[in-house]
Parts: sequence; structure tokens; C-alpha cells
Amino acid sequence: MIVCVCRRVSEKEIALHASEGMGFDDIQFELGVATQCGKCEDCAREVIDKCHAQASIAQQGWMPIAVSMSR
Repeated sequence: MIVCVCRRVSEKEIALHASEGMGFDDIQFELGVATQCGKCEDCAREVIDKCHAQASIAQQGWMPIAVSMSR
């Protein structure tokens, strides 16, 4: 999905940079996200936050466990 229409930056590109440990300011500088109209900033920040949260969970070794409620 395209997050930044002005700069044609996709969610995948943002996630790739975030997975390398970059924060919003660094990604904004590298990709130009939210430097023109700014409407994509909230979405870009959400993508970055999700990537950082997933990386944090992975580092701690947490794995989601599927729980079956059927008997």
C-alpha cells in the first residue's frame, strides 16, 4: 500500500527502514515521507510503531500462542 502519495513511498519501504532500527525522523529524511502535504504522517508513524513493537517482541522471545476454546 502507498502511504505517502506525494513521494510514492510504500508501507513496505517504511517497514524495511523501521526494521533496521530507524525512527520516524530518520525515515522522513531518507524517504521524504510527510515532507510535502503531511497527510501521511500518522499512517507512517503507525507503520513504524508496529515494526518496532514486533521487533521488541521478537527480541524478548515472545511468541503468540494459539488457544483453542473448543471442547
